[in-house]
Amino acid sequence: MSIFERYLSLWVAACIVVGIALGHFFPAVFQTLGTLEVAKVNLPVAGLIWLMIIPMLVKIDFAALNQVKKHWRGMGVTLFINWAVKPFSMALLGWIFIATLFRDYLPAEQIDSYIAGLILLAAAPCTAMVFVWSNLSDGEPHFTLSQVALNDVIMVFAFAPIVGLLLGLASITVPWDTLLLSVGLYIVVPVILAQLLRKRLLASGGEAGLQRVLDVLQPLSIMALLITLVLLFGFQGEQIVAQPMIIALLAVPILIQVYFNSGLAYLLNRWTGEAHCVAAPSALIGASNFFELAVAAAIALFGFESGAALATVVGVLIEVPVMLSVVRIVNATKPWYERGLNKS
Repeated sequence: MSIFERYLSLWVAACIVVGIALGHFFPAVFQTLGTLEVAKVNLPVAGLIWLMIIPMLVKIDFAALNQVKKHWRGMGVTLFINWAVKPFSMALLGWIFIATLFRDYLPAEQIDSYIAGLILLAAAPCTAMVFVWSNLSDGEPHFTLSQVALNDVIMVFAFAPIVGLLLGLASITVPWDTLLLSVGLYIVVPVILAQLLRKRLLASGGEAGLQRVLDVLQPLSIMALLITLVLLFGFQGEQIVAQPMIIALLAVPILIQVYFNSGLAYLLNRWTGEAHCVAAPSALIGASNFFELAVAAAIALFGFESGAALATVVGVLIEVPVMLSVVRIVNATKPWYERGLNKS
């Protein structure tokens, strides 16, 4: 785990401070950046998002899909959690906490937007950081790779319909043209470009050459994320300064859904008799989010200054510490998990 990844929450916190300060002292710069868009796509952010996503997708070997049947029980559990439970449980939690319990403490005009951001965050399974979580939990690497590859394929077709359905159920207007454009720009095109780059790197330098390039691209990817966050907080600064509790309140449903979905996946794998080395990454994949895509989609759909964009950024803020806590839980409970397998 690189220093950027290990201290991601610290860097995000620094971006909050820097972004708010820059937005306060140089508002004209941020207003200008906000107008640089084509078809509702902000060009500076689009470039940064590609720099974030493509290095992560280069890691994915879609040839691993031929191993899907090998760990079919763990694969089935993870798919069930990722696509049938997590987006819907997040929508429910958003309604319970944001639209009901916390309504009086949040800007009324942003309530629907906050819920939309939470839905975007939960509708896309993580594609990159899960390799780190899997490694820290001694997960089966081939399972992790094949599961991520399968999720990426499903995401191309399922992300827009699920988001559209849940936003519709939440009575939030769905800008379908922008949503589909976001899927094309931030999923389909990056996947194609990343696989073409991967193929070329492997042909010229093999696995070692691929890894050398990834070692260079990975920090650039994180830096692009941090620059994007500075822009977001530059636009969101006044709202956050006026109501700093917003971030804490938005974190509540995110934290609950992470522990709920990881715990459910872990228990379902134990119930089906899957090995711990599969159950651990299954729980971690089931709980983590593709926050880079969520941030990009929120900006494209609702804008820099939207509650949706802020909600997805809160997901970034708590991603590392909360997922590390899940890693500790699955590692610490390994003896208990395996005792249950032995009995069955």
